[in-house]
Amino acid sequence: MASLDALTDGGRRFVSEHHLATLSTVGRSGAIHVVAIGYTLDDGGVRIITSDGSQKVRNIERDARATVAQVSGPQWLSIAGTAVVERDPAAVAHAVALYAQRYRQPRANPQRVVLRITPERVMGSAGLFG
Repeated sequence: MASLDALTDGGRRFVSEHHLATLSTVGRSGAIHVVAIGYTLDDGGVRIITSDGSQKVRNIERDARATVAQVSGPQWLSIAGTAVVERDPAAVAHAVALYAQRYRQPRANPQRVVLRITPERVMGSAGLFG
């Protein structure tokens, strides 16, 4: 297992380029719920912007386990940890600014919240970690 702190220059580039990923959470029935997302890394944590009340939010509020996975060709990265829902306007604004840097400026959404995942297990392909 690796740490996000151990990302190589190539690893840091991989997590800053325009790649979509998946978010896996545990659904009400216990089945895994997987959706495509954009995410950012900051201060060692994963941030995902979404709408309050979405299935992602409801799943995290019921069971905080979450995994983000990104793949592009032979490179892959998986970040598993515990998630929380942040509704504080400053936290949402910070996450939106990070998202705009990596992807694009998101549309206005007064119901926007942030899913913040604290990594507990990080794995990835060779070359992403030093």
